[in-house]
Amino acid sequence: MLNFTPVILKNFTSQKATRLYPKVKRPPFAKARGQISIEVKDCIFCSKCAVKCPTNCINVDKKKGTWELDPMTCVYCGICVQTCPTHCLSQKNAHHFPVSEKFTQKADRPPGKSSSEDPAIENKKTP
Repeated sequence: MLNFTPVILKNFTSQKATRLYPKVKRPPFAKARGQISIEVKDCIFCSKCAVKCPTNCINVDKKKGTWELDPMTCVYCGICVQTCPTHCLSQKNAHHFPVSEKFTQKADRPPGKSSSEDPAIENKKTP
């Protein structure tokens, strides 16, 4: 027991080794791979991101002009971002927030709108 006394005293006098999460959050690392976002007005719906995705979490429909991402299946590897020829996909270094229900990130380019207008981007729940 006396062998541990210096260790115990050191632990009482030193700083805490953990954070009080969620009050104190650590900033993400500089090159952390996080949430994927799309600028659908720049997308040409070539499906290269969907073909290269190792988990098949991206669905692209060129006829309907839709792009879908299943964030529950995505491993955030960044291959889709690297593959995109128009660089409309980007990956932020933000944290992945916990969710209670499964949802799909969907971006539509309505056929009547020009590509310069903002697309409708929404998160839809998946049954």
